[in-house]
Amino acid sequence: MTRPWEDMLTEVDRLVIQKGGYGKKRGLGSKPALVIIDIQHNYVGANLPIEDQLDTWPSGGGAKAWEAIAKIKEMKKFADQLNIPTIYTRNVQKKTINFDSFAVKAERDNSKYIDGRPEAQIVSELEPESKDLVVDKSYASAFFGTPLISYLVKMGVDSLIIVGGSTSGCVRATAVDAVTHNFNVAVVEDCVYDRIELSHKAGLLDLWMKYCDVLPSDEIYTYLKQFQEGGVKVEG
Repeated sequence: MTRPWEDMLTEVDRLVIQKGGYGKKRGLGSKPALVIIDIQHNYVGANLPIEDQLDTWPSGGGAKAWEAIAKIKEMKKFADQLNIPTIYTRNVQKKTINFDSFAVKAERDNSKYIDGRPEAQIVSELEPESKDLVVDKSYASAFFGTPLISYLVKMGVDSLIIVGGSTSGCVRATAVDAVTHNFNVAVVEDCVYDRIELSHKAGLLDLWMKYCDVLPSDEIYTYLKQFQEGGVKVEG
């Protein structure tokens, strides 16, 4: 199977990975949750090539984000059928952008990122249902300054299936923090997206090498189907 980052690697890089033993699977456990990161208008943008929507949506992922959303929608539907919980995150600022670490690094109309603005809402194509949890955050990781860890412990969750955007930003930060909290984690490589292709590939490579499993959606479905057939725990 060809991995998204392979065309970036030099021969020396490949040797480092081989000799270092990187990329070993961690595996997933018996109580997963689907975590959908920041599929808000600001970060998704329009369903156009990214360069054609930047004037309106400077933080939007464009067409590649929408390709991922179509796959996320199907995955959520399947998770719902299996009664696997879904947790959404929203990256928003409350009343002021004074604490927005992203605003310092980007020249943009920051008023669009304040909670209550329509641009900060989750796209209607994947609007949360009443049973879904929505966690608001102001920083990259869904764990920082939020009740997420408390929710996961209460539900007995041991594994996170992470989708959404952006790969190198909030997806990566959430995955690293999840592993730090001793959860099993899989980032779904065809259900995440980024504004910069290099960042997307490098983010996936870094996660795969050192932190969590990076898997295509078909392998996630294989894992989830075990619960459909009686809740068998899948290793590796």
